[in-house]
Amino acid sequence: MSRFFKHDPAVFVVDKFYQIMMPCEKPCLFFVKVGDKLYYDESNGIMCSRNKIHRVSVPSSELDKAGEYTVCIRPIIARKAYFTKTGKVLEKVYKFQPIPENNIRAYHIADAHNNVNEPIKAAQAFGEIDFLILNGDVIEDSSTPSNFMNIFEICSCLTKGEKPTIFSRGNHDLRGNYAEKFADYTPTHHGNTYYSFRLGNIWGILLDCGEDKPDDHEEYGFTVACHVFRERQTEFLKGIIENKENQYEAEGVKHRLLISHNAFVHQYHHPFDIEKELYAQWTQLLRDNVKPEVMICGHAHELNIYYPDNTAWNNNGSICPVVIGSTIKKNKPVYFAGCGYIFKEESIDVVFTDSYGETLKKCVLEYK
Repeated sequence: MSRFFKHDPAVFVVDKFYQIMMPCEKPCLFFVKVGDKLYYDESNGIMCSRNKIHRVSVPSSELDKAGEYTVCIRPIIARKAYFTKTGKVLEKVYKFQPIPENNIRAYHIADAHNNVNEPIKAAQAFGEIDFLILNGDVIEDSSTPSNFMNIFEICSCLTKGEKPTIFSRGNHDLRGNYAEKFADYTPTHHGNTYYSFRLGNIWGILLDCGEDKPDDHEEYGFTVACHVFRERQTEFLKGIIENKENQYEAEGVKHRLLISHNAFVHQYHHPFDIEKELYAQWTQLLRDNVKPEVMICGHAHELNIYYPDNTAWNNNGSICPVVIGSTIKKNKPVYFAGCGYIFKEESIDVVFTDSYGETLKKCVLEYK
């Protein structure tokens, strides 16, 4: 199996599904067994063998119930129009741990910018986790497919294919020759990098701000169209609210999270002061309807909590406490700090840790 896959699978949470994804070293057919059912990496009935990253979608309820899954690969010897030659199926069983009902532990990594070891050390300083949050700019840019492997290396080390990961795109991810192929290498919902998700008793919404400057900024060379992309998310958000009984008001939901690489509730200075009206609309829709408990962000390269009464920072209006939980210093050695969360019945513990193994600060966010 190791001849084909360098890392353990990553189990990403998208909507009410787990997307099980694995980078592959050689051509092979890929499918996953959960209970007595098989889930194939296929395109309109054709098994995929040339994908650099294989993917199958499994209903979350099925994998949670089974508590394990089997990764199956069939090596391709020669793919032909007739009488394709393949090898014997190779299998590896992975245990899977659904998140608990209480004291749920998660770790947040953003802005790693292609660094792998230091974010892993910071997460290990927090201790065991129930799920992982990768919140944008985990890679430096999308200039080469090899950068995407850093995502899977972090997932492999911290979850070992046994725990779920929530993944969000950052602004640096929009840059480079492979940015337009980002959806081929990462989890998406029907190709979209924004979606809601359900993870046990946690419901969350993931919004993607795209780039952080105007579309016509010279840095982008006319390669982005983020304004219309954000407008689509406005309609997506309205649809979530219209279907609230199956979303954040669904049976069993105890926690509501808002995840975005960029803290769009903050009004930045020029040239980052974009989408004032649109972001204000997002803020109002979320505040008046969804009412998340916490907004989880990166992008600013800092470790801070901004509370709703901080009107000097929340210029677009407040939704809930905003935790910005990642910072990096590219010295030698590289330094990284991230953020751990413990979701309890009546509060959230926020714990900042770093790659030296130190706990930097602890805070408690009490639910209203």
